[in-house]
Amino acid sequence: MKRMLFAVLLLAVVSARAEGFRFALMSDLHVTADSLAANDLRHAVDQINATPGLSFVIVSGDFTDYGDDASLRKAKAILDGLKLKYYVTSGNHETKWSESGATAFGRIFGSDRFRFEYGNYLFLGFNTGPVIRMAEGHVAPQDVSWLEKELADYGTERPVFLVTHYPMMKGDVDNWYTVTDAVRKYDIRAFIGGHYHTNRLADYDGIPAFICRSTLRGGEPFGGYSEFEVTADSVIVYERKIGAGPQRWGAYSLKDTYFTVDTAGYVRPDFSINARYGRVKETWMTPIGNAIYSSPVLCDGRVYVGDDLGLLNCLDAADGRLLWRFAAKNRIIGTPAAADGTVVFGSADGNIYGIDAKKGKLRWKVETSEAVLGAVTIDGGVAYIGCSDRTFRAIDVRTGREVWTFTGTNGYVETRPLVYDGKVIFGAWDDRLYALDRSDGRLLWSWSDGRRGMHYSPAAVWPVATAGRIFIAAPDRVLSAIDASTGRTLWRTAESTVRETVGLSEDSSKVYSKTMRDSVVCFSTRGDRPEKRWASYVGFGYEIAPSMPQEKDGVVFGSTMNGEVYALDASDGSVLWRHKVDNSLISTVVPLDRNRCLFTSSAGIVGLLEAR
Repeated sequence: MKRMLFAVLLLAVVSARAEGFRFALMSDLHVTADSLAANDLRHAVDQINATPGLSFVIVSGDFTDYGDDASLRKAKAILDGLKLKYYVTSGNHETKWSESGATAFGRIFGSDRFRFEYGNYLFLGFNTGPVIRMAEGHVAPQDVSWLEKELADYGTERPVFLVTHYPMMKGDVDNWYTVTDAVRKYDIRAFIGGHYHTNRLADYDGIPAFICRSTLRGGEPFGGYSEFEVTADSVIVYERKIGAGPQRWGAYSLKDTYFTVDTAGYVRPDFSINARYGRVKETWMTPIGNAIYSSPVLCDGRVYVGDDLGLLNCLDAADGRLLWRFAAKNRIIGTPAAADGTVVFGSADGNIYGIDAKKGKLRWKVETSEAVLGAVTIDGGVAYIGCSDRTFRAIDVRTGREVWTFTGTNGYVETRPLVYDGKVIFGAWDDRLYALDRSDGRLLWSWSDGRRGMHYSPAAVWPVATAGRIFIAAPDRVLSAIDASTGRTLWRTAESTVRETVGLSEDSSKVYSKTMRDSVVCFSTRGDRPEKRWASYVGFGYEIAPSMPQEKDGVVFGSTMNGEVYALDASDGSVLWRHKVDNSLISTVVPLDRNRCLFTSSAGIVGLLEAR
């Protein structure tokens, strides 16, 4: 009798779960070390705890404003006050601005992916990037593979909810179509997420989507969150302001079919520019299989590339064949450098590595206390690299011995240092540009544009210098010339809306920068005030990626966040050619001569382009 009663009760519970349940969704928390955002989150947690009938909670990204470890831990401490189980995935503020190289989120919360089943439904959440580089969101190849496997294992007959931070749309995620194409043969009931800090119904290539509000109060007295109700025939979303009852604002039927497997009629990237410049050929293209956020390095006929899973890949420069791989324990963000038979790179695993350039074997390793995201510069047998442990290091390339260290930064380093006029010059995510004595690491000066806030730091640009002047472009959209001896500002111009890109001409008479809309500009490196030499309309659209213009043999090579590489005549900026590789971030390219350049893509591709 007891066994029968238990079976009846179990059947009732399963039936109830199958027919209807409710859950809460929080997004865009933006917690900092000391902020109103933390109080808004606490109020949301308290109200969720006081609300009967909820089954679980989902948090869909932007837990913090600065992506720092302290804020992540603070957000988790508040979320741990939930009485319900909660599931999380990260947002762009945890991946773009992150002293850990976007690894602390997984370490603190367990993972930036989740999978669970409730009732008859599968819930999958995954990261939508971008990682460290300013660009549109991006779903990494390894995350797409995970998503495809989870859905294949679950089958096509049972319903699924997908949770992302970014909307899976053109202009938000560069490879949105890769995701929507991968999932549309399954029974996807809706995407759920945030990012816009507002309530909006949308569709991602026909697939229903809920874009939900932030927990932040904004201009109101209190913040809020979202509450979902899944019934036998509908999924309904309500806004829950703190202290108020649920206000329904959207719903989708669970009985209707909103999309088909057919993708006809949906917007896809336009590759027609390749036909227009048909003389540009992809000499070789090697898929690495993991996202790539660093630039290629060429040395002695070999190409070295670090990837998002921590692999240093060595390829033959002639045909792109993979020759060997060395595995670090976490992602490689900063561009390596190679000299004296050694490849030097840093990893988010907290180590700086020296690898035998021919054999791929470890020669030496320098341990740090935090992630190493900085690019490497080798000069005179010494490797210079900044780390997230607030330390900048000079390391003997042959032995791995630390020549000197500088511990005066207040932010992490991702840029490639400039060695110039007896100085090592680099920016950090603490608003400042630093100049150190090359011989002993002493601070000679530091520079700031006067605007407070780490988001305006000259930290992603690779500085260039000539004639006693340093040139940078920071997120403030200003090109700056700085006295190399004193750190004094010589001139600044916001005329062209440049951002985080700068390159020096081969004769050092000009400096190039990419604007945020369609153009590349050229200024003189001489004179007491900014003098524009030319401005070239290239036509690449809205652009925010920190990829540096590079001149070779009178040609300026550049790249974009949407997969394009272009070449301009250095004398007047006229467009020589354009080529679209894919629709994802192309990091700073490496020209071989006036007709050829190496490139890497966040889609996981290394390649060689040639204008024949």
